[in-house]
Amino acid sequence: MILMNNTIFNMALAPWPYVIYLFTFPALLMASGQTDNLQETEDTIQAPWSYSAFLSQQINQASFSNWVQGGENMFASTSIVQMTANFQNDIFSWENRLNMAFGLIKSEDTPMRKNEDRIHLLSKAGREISPHLNTSFLGEFRSQFYKGYNYPNDIVVVSRFMAPGHLSLSLGIDYKPWEFLSLFISPASGKFTFVRDQELANKGAFGVRPAEYDQDGNLIREGSNLNAEFGALINIMFSKVLMGDVEVDSRLSLFNNLFDDDRSNRKNTDVDWETSVNIKINRYITASFLIHMLYDHDTPIPVMDEEGNPTGEFTRKLQIKQMFGLGLSYRL
Repeated sequence: MILMNNTIFNMALAPWPYVIYLFTFPALLMASGQTDNLQETEDTIQAPWSYSAFLSQQINQASFSNWVQGGENMFASTSIVQMTANFQNDIFSWENRLNMAFGLIKSEDTPMRKNEDRIHLLSKAGREISPHLNTSFLGEFRSQFYKGYNYPNDIVVVSRFMAPGHLSLSLGIDYKPWEFLSLFISPASGKFTFVRDQELANKGAFGVRPAEYDQDGNLIREGSNLNAEFGALINIMFSKVLMGDVEVDSRLSLFNNLFDDDRSNRKNTDVDWETSVNIKINRYITASFLIHMLYDHDTPIPVMDEEGNPTGEFTRKLQIKQMFGLGLSYRL
């Protein structure tokens, strides 16, 4: 009961992501289902701009009554929005992608929890210097909508909007041997990690400089809210429709900090690999699969005990997130 009251109290303090989640995404799906003149709308969009959107509402539910083999009632719902806006003429190109998702899960004996939360914006502008080769500028931003916890501990906040927030700015060469494959290489890439939560920053979360204390535990200097890195980046993007109904999007990013203060860390490479697959079953139903793998040597991962409380120790591991869902969808 205490945990449930805590959750309701937190939602009351910052209800906007839940309002967006519960009303905006289903409303978009309902409105899009009433659009009969889609072809006419597409015909009014003139080159060189092209647009696309994918909206999905996924629901999972399980219920048990007098089930002797056991089980737990649960309900989960995830909303997904993927949008693109691309410009292309004889010389210049500009690609923009926005991916957002927010999900909640409620089981019988636990309060409502967040099981998906992401904001990902990618923009790449280039000028052609030869067929299949561009000089390009790549910008990428990542964060989340709402507070995150290391469940079952739902008291200690471990993340929130802009804690972390990741911003990458890179200048380099973009090689596109085919329309669905891009290889971007940048010798001049800046990676900025923001932690706009002072309590997390003081702990040195997500690689920022932690706070300094004297021998009596008094604060001398607060932790930094920004970790800036400069180095080289390789970004590979694959986006293709297979067999007519299977959309595959995959992105691999490799970053190396060439000017790390810790020289031994300069040999470590940050890895960010995300792949999503959308399988169209019919016009309004889609199965979606996502796997996201991260490794950042600068991001210590706290070691938790069996109750989800931090032990004070830290380690460095590969982070993996995997999701699969089936739900209503619509494409524009």
